[in-house]
Amino acid sequence: MSTRTETLTQPQAPAAPSRFRWRVVDIVVASVLGVAAGIVFWAWGLGWSAISAPFQFLPGLQASLATLWVAAGVLGALVIRKPGAAIFVETVAAAVSALVGTQWGGFLTIEAGIVQGLGAEIIFLLFFYRVWNLPVAMLAGAGAGLAMAINDLVLWYPGSAFGFVAVYTISAIVGGAIVAGVLPWLAATGLARTGALDRFASGRASARRV
Repeated sequence: MSTRTETLTQPQAPAAPSRFRWRVVDIVVASVLGVAAGIVFWAWGLGWSAISAPFQFLPGLQASLATLWVAAGVLGALVIRKPGAAIFVETVAAAVSALVGTQWGGFLTIEAGIVQGLGAEIIFLLFFYRVWNLPVAMLAGAGAGLAMAINDLVLWYPGSAFGFVAVYTISAIVGGAIVAGVLPWLAATGLARTGALDRFASGRASARRV
């Protein structure tokens, strides 16, 4: 009887926190990343006419440069490594860009951010938020680029010729893999090596590799 009583009254160890649960530090860092990316997005938009002009020789090729606008979601996911990080960071970046001022309008800018973040989020979801290597980052960038292309073609280029649609879509996918996949992976890896991400799984994983 006493043994049973001791078993019943013995304090239980606290349950380990879910690796998918967002902490306050996750929200803060994701917000900071989103704000910083939003300023970059705004600046990229200011120079967009001049930046994209050399690519007008093949209409649709400019989508490869536009993929810089989808990089925030991939970077956020690689750093935070939690469900929803890609959508959160990309949407915050789009909202900041819209608030500062953008030629494409506030609502459509934020809407694009949500769609592009979702494109990256789906890829990380397919890997159950367990794989964070360069190939997956490139796939996420390509997914965000594809989402951008679909959104742009529907809202900004309806009724375009097949050639333009094909070039724009392929450019967005390839550009997304490189600009929004490789570059965020390098950035996240570089941040982890400095020790700035020690409170995150991304930072601890980098430390184990070293």
